[in-house]
Amino acid sequence: MAFVRVDNRLVHGQIIETWLPFTHARAILVVNDALAGDFLRQEIMSLAIPAGVRIEFLPVAELMPFLARNPLESDDALILFATCRDARAAYEEGFGFGNLNLGNLHYAPGKKQVCPHVALSKEDESCLDFFRDKGVRLDYRCVPGDPQQLRTM
Repeated sequence: MAFVRVDNRLVHGQIIETWLPFTHARAILVVNDALAGDFLRQEIMSLAIPAGVRIEFLPVAELMPFLARNPLESDDALILFATCRDARAAYEEGFGFGNLNLGNLHYAPGKKQVCPHVALSKEDESCLDFFRDKGVRLDYRCVPGDPQQLRTM
């Protein structure tokens, strides 16, 4: 199964320097509607990707069709979503996963800070309740070396 992460920064140093080596992924799938149409940002993010690692930028609705055409082997990919809402939409469209890493959700007014790197809106909390109800394990870690923070909220 692919490693699935919600991180509103998408591709950045922690992904390249820690999560990519930790997961041994050979592909990064960035699943975000806005970024899928922003070729300049895609090009900038692609510059950081090491040789031998493929990167794809997909709208949420295209994830399942893409995977149908390009089946993933076990632990073959790192799947990045910018929001809980996007991860839920992909899950509801058939992209099943048992673990969800919450790497970074910036604080904003109206959000509740639940740990140093994750602030949740009411919508985020509802979304995470959905995943808990489906049996998805929620893992709050910035980097692999951090202790796992499993929350029940």
